[in-house]
Amino acid sequence: MARIRHIEIENFRGIKYFSWWPTPGINCLVGPGDSGKSTILDAIDLCLGARRTVQFNDADFRDLNVQEPISITITIGELDDTLKNMETYGLYLRSFDAESETIEDEPENEAETVLTLRLTVASDLEPVWSLVSDRAAAQQQSRNLNWTDRLKLSPTRIGAFADYNLAWRRGSVLNRLTDEKADTSAALAKAARDARTAFGDEADEQLGQTLDIALKKAKELGIEVGDKLKAMLDAHSVSFSGGTVSLHNEEGIPLRSLGVGSVRLLTAGLQREARNKGSIILVDELEHGLEPHRLARFLDSIGAKEKKPPLQAFLTTHSPVALRELIGDQLFVLREDEDEHSVQQVGIEDDLQSTIRVHPEAFLAHSVLVCEGASEVGFMRGLDQYRVDQGKRSLTSYGVALVDAGGCDNIYKRARAFAQLGYRTAVLRDDDRQPDAQAEKAFTDGGNFLFTWQTGNTIEDELFLNLSDDGIMNLLDYAVELHGDDLVDDHIKSASKSKVDLDACREDLSAANCALLAKAASSKANSWFKTVSRMEVVGRKIVGPDLKRASDEFSTAVSEIEEWIANGD
Repeated sequence: MARIRHIEIENFRGIKYFSWWPTPGINCLVGPGDSGKSTILDAIDLCLGARRTVQFNDADFRDLNVQEPISITITIGELDDTLKNMETYGLYLRSFDAESETIEDEPENEAETVLTLRLTVASDLEPVWSLVSDRAAAQQQSRNLNWTDRLKLSPTRIGAFADYNLAWRRGSVLNRLTDEKADTSAALAKAARDARTAFGDEADEQLGQTLDIALKKAKELGIEVGDKLKAMLDAHSVSFSGGTVSLHNEEGIPLRSLGVGSVRLLTAGLQREARNKGSIILVDELEHGLEPHRLARFLDSIGAKEKKPPLQAFLTTHSPVALRELIGDQLFVLREDEDEHSVQQVGIEDDLQSTIRVHPEAFLAHSVLVCEGASEVGFMRGLDQYRVDQGKRSLTSYGVALVDAGGCDNIYKRARAFAQLGYRTAVLRDDDRQPDAQAEKAFTDGGNFLFTWQTGNTIEDELFLNLSDDGIMNLLDYAVELHGDDLVDDHIKSASKSKVDLDACREDLSAANCALLAKAASSKANSWFKTVSRMEVVGRKIVGPDLKRASDEFSTAVSEIEEWIANGD
């Protein structure tokens, strides 16, 4: 059950330099699009895959610079006895210390014995695989892994063409399940005479154990294949080879005709059964073809919830469902800083884990604006909708996620969770209540941004005290539309101790009456606008059109938030 201990990538596609010490279980890369997640999976596949050769082109080099060679170096632990054979690989065996995350060139008693394989590609575009050893280099020796050992270490790639694994092809998961082999020679002669069924009867005996495992796993994963699986000649196979024999259901229909999600799900389940002959799995865009409940089943099938993981999995995802299903130790945020890519493990601190559960989609964004409550979230969404109506770019186009902190007391717990993982983070809060001063100072001292309404103001204060008279009347009319004249009138009377009513406010929008309206609007019993959907309407239909006539202080505050959003592009 081999495990990758270290990955180092240089000058490959968008990556100048990358170094990673992955965990022995689930390693799920998250981050914005085009950050290099798929490139890392491709690098693992190219270095460890059982290939005689690979075609490279200039676009595979960083910035098309073919003078800087591609180098992909992977160190592998949990080696079986054949890979630790002194006669075969003695000069290339090295040692790995997990605690210090160091690799030494010579094996040591207290450390794990490992092998390091390197793929290099120079300007001639010819790939070269070789084992890494300073001792061997000093003796001017070099060698690659034996082909049989390459097959053992080769990862299973579950991608758009996962149906490759549902036939007895070289390197497929079916060939790793058992040592059974199908003798196709007689059956192929019959196939030429349209004898697919005859071969199916023979294959049941030759591949019975593998068929039983595949059937059991399909049933466990809820994939409808009938009560029996058959190994039959694939009528669509062009050539008579190992791939000619593939899995079929009891009606003789090839399982490769299943949906993409079912093929990926079954392949993952079979890979788990074949873990003793191949324990590394690569899955790009984890959610592809899978509904949320089957995505959860997929993760369960590769051991995401088990303390001792049966497989080492390298995953990428843009699915909030996947983030909710995984724990922080299985998630890694990929970042690019100048000329170096790096990953940061999310971790399982309470604040981080709870934030993942509540706001997983924000971990897939580039920037995060943490809002004190639903009012601010709805307000920003509404303003964004108004901007889009005016032909401007949206929040999402800038890669910004809005997070509802659920109140002043939680705002820096949520903001800190993102900021410490390298997300570009800002806070938007009311100023009627003050959060923990130390937490706020630590947040801003870390280079993060803070936006607040004017001194002592809630968002309702900010709106009723800073919009134009037309804007304030529109707010009042919308409140009446939502709650009716009587309730709005009661709130105003309560806020003014019966000195002012709705009609009086409509006739006189003095500063004092506007302050009363703000107080009435934020009534705890039945606030006028404190939901995301209501504030979206306020932002889109009232505030957005009125911004040019609003006070300079309010317009400037909104402009500063919009500037922060745009600067993250």
